[in-house]
Amino acid sequence: MNPLRIGNLVVAVPIVQGGMGVGISLSQLAAAVANEGGVGVISSAGLGLLYRNLGKDYIEASIQGLKEELRKAREKTKGVIGVNVMVAMSNFTDMVKTAIAEKADIIFSGAGLPLDMPSFLKSDSTTKLVPIVSSGRAAKIICEKWKKDYNYLPDAVVVEGPKAGGHLGFKAEQITEENYSLEHLIPEVVSAVQVFEEKYEVKIPVIAAGGVYTGQNILDIMKLGASGVQMGTRFVTTTECDASDAFKQTYIDANEEDIKIIKSPVGMPGRAIGNNFLEKVRLGMKQPIRCPFKCIKTCEISSSPYCIITALFNAFKGNLENGYAFAGANAYLAKKIVSVKETFNEIKREYMESKG
Repeated sequence: MNPLRIGNLVVAVPIVQGGMGVGISLSQLAAAVANEGGVGVISSAGLGLLYRNLGKDYIEASIQGLKEELRKAREKTKGVIGVNVMVAMSNFTDMVKTAIAEKADIIFSGAGLPLDMPSFLKSDSTTKLVPIVSSGRAAKIICEKWKKDYNYLPDAVVVEGPKAGGHLGFKAEQITEENYSLEHLIPEVVSAVQVFEEKYEVKIPVIAAGGVYTGQNILDIMKLGASGVQMGTRFVTTTECDASDAFKQTYIDANEEDIKIIKSPVGMPGRAIGNNFLEKVRLGMKQPIRCPFKCIKTCEISSSPYCIITALFNAFKGNLENGYAFAGANAYLAKKIVSVKETFNEIKREYMESKG
């Protein structure tokens, strides 16, 4: 596998570990991935819950929590560390500003178009900005807007297809349509950014995400023009993943038919492993809601059957009766918990065997 170059960053193994919240990818997983030559990514979602003791409210605790996670990661690795910040989060601005101030190597941002993200950079900022898109059109809009308003182009672009875990940037009916498959989207996004690469003589690598699980997947995707891949699900069943053992076990126990598309309270479809909690939601049983967090801009408290951040936090801790695990389409392939090092070695072996 060729290295992935994002500006002046050289990623020896072109694998970005996807940001997974709440609490699934924190400093421990991110540092382990970075130490193997990939990009380790800390999810900023829900840090105010994990670090509630560090602040007077959710917003302040989130800021202090992100600083703490970046500090912990830096103690464990000299590799590349990124932060995932969702546009849909109400504290998007705080998280972006904090990541830049703390000199995170990269910010990955999706769940909406991060149209103003370059506005937070200072003259001495070193953080790379990488939007996550689900179409060539979205990539083009971001490139045009950033160039016009900030004279800045994305340092890379992640294109996420409909087989990803968690919230999906597609309508429910598009998830199974061939025209929206990752294989269809990669050339579309590569073409969209190529226009800007040629016009402004820059390199904007495209990183493919959503259902990437094996070395064979990586080989197939690279042939379509991607310079790297983002993998989340494969790293959940690692020793170093920050989730509870019970959370990891849901992946190992899952069959293909257990992985469901759900309607999230934030107004987007999502992919998760079905369980009793989600069955109760499907049957219309509402969970009592208090909303001390107001964490997602698009969440309709009055009509929500449950609080999503609480459900994901419960799952992270292992309380699957009151929560559920987001997962990519290939989560059922997980058979055991192994180290990140073993996972990288296995992926490389699969890749080389696929090359013949």
